[in-house]
Amino acid sequence: MKNTEKYQRGYYMPPVKCMKWAEKEYVDHAPAWCSVDLRDGNQALIIPMSLDEKLEFFTKLVEVGFKEIEIGFPAASETEYEFCRTLIEKNMIPDDVTIQVLTQSREHIIKKTFEAIDGAKNAVVHLYNSTSVAQREQVFKKSKEEIIDIAVTGAKLCNEYKKNAEGNIVFEYSPESFTGTEPEFARDICNAVIDIWQPTPDNKVIINLPVTVEMSMPHVYAQQVEYMCDVLHNRENLIISLHPHNDRGCAVADCEMGLLAGADRIEGTCFGNGERTGNADIVTIAMNMYTHGVDPKLDFSDLPSLVELYERVTRMKVYERTPYSGALVFAAFSGSHQDAIAKGMNWRKENNLVRWTCPYLPIDPKDVGREYEGDVIRINSQSGKGGIGYIMETRFGIDMPPKMRESFGYVVKSVSDHAHKELMPDEIKEIFYNTYVNREDKIKVKEAHFVQGDGITSKVTIEYKGDTITAEGKGNGRLDAVSNAVKEALGFNYSLITYKEHALEVTSKSKAVCYVGIQTQKGVFWGAGIHTDIIDASVSALMSAINNSDLTE
Repeated sequence: MKNTEKYQRGYYMPPVKCMKWAEKEYVDHAPAWCSVDLRDGNQALIIPMSLDEKLEFFTKLVEVGFKEIEIGFPAASETEYEFCRTLIEKNMIPDDVTIQVLTQSREHIIKKTFEAIDGAKNAVVHLYNSTSVAQREQVFKKSKEEIIDIAVTGAKLCNEYKKNAEGNIVFEYSPESFTGTEPEFARDICNAVIDIWQPTPDNKVIINLPVTVEMSMPHVYAQQVEYMCDVLHNRENLIISLHPHNDRGCAVADCEMGLLAGADRIEGTCFGNGERTGNADIVTIAMNMYTHGVDPKLDFSDLPSLVELYERVTRMKVYERTPYSGALVFAAFSGSHQDAIAKGMNWRKENNLVRWTCPYLPIDPKDVGREYEGDVIRINSQSGKGGIGYIMETRFGIDMPPKMRESFGYVVKSVSDHAHKELMPDEIKEIFYNTYVNREDKIKVKEAHFVQGDGITSKVTIEYKGDTITAEGKGNGRLDAVSNAVKEALGFNYSLITYKEHALEVTSKSKAVCYVGIQTQKGVFWGAGIHTDIIDASVSALMSAINNSDLTE
């Protein structure tokens, strides 16, 4: 890429310093939201949505809490027109929801637009014309005065058609390609439209400042927005709206900084779908607010269902790592991440915390309809003992000693590495049981009887390599006595180094699980036993550890 001389900045800075937005820390209240999934989002699809798909999506947007929904460009095609009429005639628009329709500043299009919304209780008529230097010079070949005249003519026509409309109609104006427009000219053309529409406290006007093409870093856009907020006529009766596209990958930042700069409203799509690189992702912006304790006034508590509908009707895919909504955004494969998350979860439980402070997770997955076990801890060859142990404990009640967790972690990672795949919780459980639990493949204690005296004496019947052996041993406890009997009978040389037990489940038929670690000359080996009787469970754990060791080779 050696043609950098081909490019130069295409944006224009305000004529005065506009930096009040930089003194603010975060967005402290929700803006008005307008979903453009059904217009801008649909326009960007290879296969546009059918009427039934649009109706289903509209219903879902209402369910989520959108109060303003741009439904299309009804004068552009019969499909768009039919969708608008269907919503109105079938009474599908709640009284507190406003539909928005787009129109160019041309009389026959404005006329058709007002026909389309006839009977709507609440509607926004969104008028636009392009204002950038590139559009003026290359597309329209018109002067600034001629471009302003297009906007003014459209504004006057909207006034005329509104006189015969019955519903509550709000006007919106966009200087399309605002980011490539000189701020002073954007000011002049918007003020010319505002002066025609004469907004009042009861009849406000929306001035939309679209990032039709991203041309700058977000802080430049924030200054442009702040400048417009300072210089527009009748500001107190205006709603300043933002509509960023994502050409530089900064649409979310444009929105957040634009809100700091004084904007009141955001137009975007749920998952950022739109022309070229897309629109602003409203889910991300809203959830960013949520992580700061700000109510976004949208309900994304069941994001999986919204993702499912979106992917089905748009034939698009929500990328797995898309913030908040992606399938893998709460997935930790890294061992250190899993360990920190597991400890954070336990910390919350132990301290009965309300505030969310879990490492690596900016929000509680349950707040968006996700689950801890399946989403947060995902096991593959990169995983560590913390995550694997967390799944075994929270999902299956298996709370291994720390060193056994580490050993089991290597076993699981090896299986994943050789299979070249992620392991599901039930697969991990199966590996644990096959590796450690109640192993009897080489050595088995068939019976064990105990006598209490000076310590504990055990009499055990052992099956080993096809032989049945009776042995006796003494110890300071039943397990120690059985262990000494096995050592005496078979000449094994090992030490009991770890013993742990707990109830596997809290029921009237609760089983006990025991874990035993033994040290031989070649290392530490582990076993587990599960039984309704704690002694049987401990003996099974010891036999499992011996079966896993080098002693029976």
